Amino acid sequence: MTSSTTTATTTLFVLLLCAPALSRADYPNQVRTPSPLWRRASSSSPPRSVPPAGFYNPNDSGGKMLTVAPNTGGLGEPLNIIVSGNSDETVLVDSEDNGGFRNYMISVGFAAECLGQHEGDAQTANLGDGNGQLNETSELRWDYGDPQLGTCQETIDGGNHFRYWIQDGPSANSGAFFLATSYELPIQTGHDILFDGYNLGRDWLVGNATAQSSIIPTANLTNGTTFSGQTSFGGYTYSTDALYLSGILSNSTDGLNHASSVGGNGVEALDGLVAVLTVKVVSSPSATASGARPSISTVPWWSLSATLFLTSLALSSSLLLSPSA
Repeated sequence: MTSSTTTATTTLFVLLLCAPALSRADYPNQVRTPSPLWRRASSSSPPRSVPPAGFYNPNDSGGKMLTVAPNTGGLGEPLNIIVSGNSDETVLVDSEDNGGFRNYMISVGFAAECLGQHEGDAQTANLGDGNGQLNETSELRWDYGDPQLGTCQETIDGGNHFRYWIQDGPSANSGAFFLATSYELPIQTGHDILFDGYNLGRDWLVGNATAQSSIIPTANLTNGTTFSGQTSFGGYTYSTDALYLSGILSNSTDGLNHASSVGGNGVEALDGLVAVLTVKVVSSPSATASGARPSISTVPWWSLSATLFLTSLALSSSLLLSPSA
């Protein structure tokens, strides 16, 4: 069997395994069922109180700016991007509907995991908000220009991705989103992190969120560096102001997951900078079209499943009729 046929067969196999998840396709006029990782704010949560910085520093209240990755002996990954609580209320809702956080992230180039499937144990984090150590709210991946199926490619080929948590506890309810962002290698390498991949993952997300015409020069960033720009999706246009801050995250490799691949040769895995994004909705669709956005959901999930099955059958038949390489 040729390498190209093997790759096609592997990709198709992954899609077939995930095919039942197409029943969750995001129909514009249908209420979506929350996934197991979809955490809504508690009705007993106190009113939001946002400090001038747009978030509370977890380090000040028993929290930490590193996650805890399972089965690593307590190692973690940096919370290196914060979507400020000073952002518009619309953006601070964990939803793809009505211009929420997930719709904003699609405008940046990140979407939900491959056909709604999540594998592996969740990482945890303590944002110092009184909620203690919590599982990640969810994980979004680079979608390679296709919000519906592109994250399947990221799962196989690697790319930028992030887990996130919301600071909404009883003692520090800023509503800010804390993102652990990194650039991972392909699945064949066990999704190890690229050299300098925590800093690069952060900066490539910021570059997309602020619509930069060139790659942000990671080595030149300092406390107070700023970028601004606009992105759009589903009829919503967002303006993002990014501010890099030091003194929140350590310039260190200590306690880091994937430390051997991310740092080394005298280079610390983290540069100690956190990017704080303040996001505003510049324009939105009319009320009658507010739920509409480009979606694969116009094709029934069962039709797609049948197509994948028939394609698989045809591929299997061709392999049986062809000699192996």
